[in-house]
Amino acid sequence: IIDLLGLGRGAVALTKLDLVDAERLAEVQAQVTGLLDGTSLAGAPVFSVSSVSGTGLDALRAHLTAQAALTRSRDGHGRFRLAVDRAFVLKGAGVVVTGTAHSGSVALDDHLVLSPRGLEVRVRGIHAQNAAVERGWAGQRCALNLTGPRFEKDSVSRGDWLVAPELHSPTDRLDVELRVARHAGRPLQHWTPVHVHLGAARLTGRVAVLEGEALGPGTTGLVQLVLDAPTLALRGDRVILRDQSARQTLGGGRVLDDAPPTRGRRSAQRIAVLRALGRDDPLEALTELVDLVPGGVDLARHARLWNLDAAGAARLHGQPSLVEVTGPAGPVAFSPQRWSSLQARLLETLASEHEQHPERLGPDRERLRRLTDPSLPRPVFA
Repeated sequence: IIDLLGLGRGAVALTKLDLVDAERLAEVQAQVTGLLDGTSLAGAPVFSVSSVSGTGLDALRAHLTAQAALTRSRDGHGRFRLAVDRAFVLKGAGVVVTGTAHSGSVALDDHLVLSPRGLEVRVRGIHAQNAAVERGWAGQRCALNLTGPRFEKDSVSRGDWLVAPELHSPTDRLDVELRVARHAGRPLQHWTPVHVHLGAARLTGRVAVLEGEALGPGTTGLVQLVLDAPTLALRGDRVILRDQSARQTLGGGRVLDDAPPTRGRRSAQRIAVLRALGRDDPLEALTELVDLVPGGVDLARHARLWNLDAAGAARLHGQPSLVEVTGPAGPVAFSPQRWSSLQARLLETLASEHEQHPERLGPDRERLRRLTDPSLPRPVFA
């Protein structure tokens, strides 16, 4: 599971060194090395330690200290998200929820949304790393004292999310780049029932394989998760799949899209869109998507999918390589080539309508949009 989550740094502590002889120690060290071979933790250092004699502890501490110095702290970019894993009532305070902050920061009196339920709440108090603070940050364990007009302890379940209002967008479908576990035993077949672990949630659903009918052990491919209940996810979130009985790990991967189409999900155009969403930079992804999406790319949705804050979202606008059209529903981006092609098609459609119906003034805006390309967003014609 660590390997499937993409964690690339780690160390192994072999404990109770004082209770075994050298032969047994060598045997277990070989077993650990074999277990890690072929995973993201291959070659991780192994420390043999004893809490009784203290043997090996200094070396382990030194290694952890050195690794901590190399670890970058979260910068707080992005809007706030916290994966809820517990809720309780504290006398004199009210409802408190705990969890790990995945992104952004939260301050006293911030207004958040409990997703996927959509309840609005206000932050009355914050404990981060077991201390009362005025602001909590990504990467911290936080306890938030919450209040709201319809909010009570029974409103919260493990697996819910506390998010900035802009991020609340429940979904029951996720397009995922999935790697099947090497030891899965058999290929992952299309429409296999699974348990999905995402954040603190465990959901059930089915896997729709988007390329072919199955994914073999150790291979990576694109799938759509069709869930039995709504959740919240953003691009880059990690998921783990287990079988229907929740006894075997089938695979793991990262979310690419939280609002995939129900039709055409296996088309070449859709697969190309998902490849573009696999890019590490949102602007690079955008420059590819504008050549792939006929109706243009909704910039507000693109910013939310990547969880960009105001500064990050501003980077998407005003790009000289893009044509940006602003309308009632917000800005939409096109490539210059696609925009020119659209203009030409629109004029051709309008000329054809005048030729066929010379007695009319011409089609209204909505009819012209449908005749030109029904997939085009209305802001294009605003």
